Amino acid sequence: MNISYRVGHVFVRNLISYKRFVLTTFIASLAQPLFYLVTFGIGMGAYMGAFGGRSYLNFLVPGVLISSVMMSSTFECLFGTFVKMVHEKLYDSLVATPISAEDAITGDILWAAFRGLISGGLMMIVAAFMGVVPVSIWSFLLILVVILLVGILFASLAMIVTSYAPNFDFFNYYTELIITPMLFFSGVFFPLDNFPGWMKTLAQFLPLTHAVEISRAVYAGVYPTRLLFNIAVGLGLGAIAFIFGVNRMKKRLIK
Repeated sequence: MNISYRVGHVFVRNLISYKRFVLTTFIASLAQPLFYLVTFGIGMGAYMGAFGGRSYLNFLVPGVLISSVMMSSTFECLFGTFVKMVHEKLYDSLVATPISAEDAITGDILWAAFRGLISGGLMMIVAAFMGVVPVSIWSFLLILVVILLVGILFASLAMIVTSYAPNFDFFNYYTELIITPMLFFSGVFFPLDNFPGWMKTLAQFLPLTHAVEISRAVYAGVYPTRLLFNIAVGLGLGAIAFIFGVNRMKKRLIK
């Protein structure tokens, strides 16, 4: 793939544009995850027992954190990319310069991952005020790396969907039939231990499941052997989605 340092130019362009909407996007990034933390973590948490010797809020935070990253990076590469491509014709302008199509697409994927990092960072601040923090400074640094990689994974998957989208309505299939069910069947809100066998098996095919397990392990500073499997699946799927997403979107841009 023809990816160069000019990816940075695309990223900076997005950053400059983002400054106009920083307040509204901060509020949007916080609203739904904060709702989950308050209603599930504090409301339901009062009726829930301990999870592995820790409170339900401690169980919930790493999952909600990763789900907020998934949402931010996904929507940025769905609606944000579609607007740039179809309505603003921004990609047409970019590829007319020394910036290649791969640079433009990769820059948007990295930007979406950065948006995920912002959402995750805000959630970590809110969770800290609730008394839930990573167990050490190393866990804190590792969770930032996890957030970035998860952002790239879901941004790349969203870019694949956008490369096929004829209009905005097309995104409803992805958000309603894949993203929303994945949010509830990936162990974000409840452990998968007591779920039916078929549901446990299905969960292993959902990328969010592995991302949540990694996040939960890093937050607690406990690294079971199974984590190697979660990391391998996450990195492998992320690499495949990134390569396919960039190539697929390039084909749409250059017809």
